[in-house]
Amino acid sequence: MNKRVTGIGGVFFKTEDPKKMKEWYGKHLGFPITEWGCSFEWRDLNNPNAKHPATTTWSPFKSNTDYFQPSEKPYMFNYRVENLRELLAVLKEEGVTIVGEVQEFPYGKFGWIMDPEGNKIELWEPIDDGF
Repeated sequence: MNKRVTGIGGVFFKTEDPKKMKEWYGKHLGFPITEWGCSFEWRDLNNPNAKHPATTTWSPFKSNTDYFQPSEKPYMFNYRVENLRELLAVLKEEGVTIVGEVQEFPYGKFGWIMDPEGNKIELWEPIDDGF
């Protein structure tokens, strides 16, 4: 196994009013807001000539979302990884709690783990040109 985490894929948090939060961040901090949040584009130093830029996502969720479960925390971090299935197999061997099954979308594969303090962590093997 070469690399594990290669960067931050996203920051997700719970809020009473996601629409209001998106408007505030758009107005006051200049976030390029979309329906679900925003993506910040950047170039991967290991692949600066990639056809598409890499992205990091920022997204507020309604306070009653169950997407972060089984964590009770009001936030979840998403980390970019190179080979999700291989990493999950290694983490399982190391005794890390795996949550749910891998899900695949046009923009990448997702898997979830729990850290020792009950934080759910989303692992994302991106397809950056899937956006």
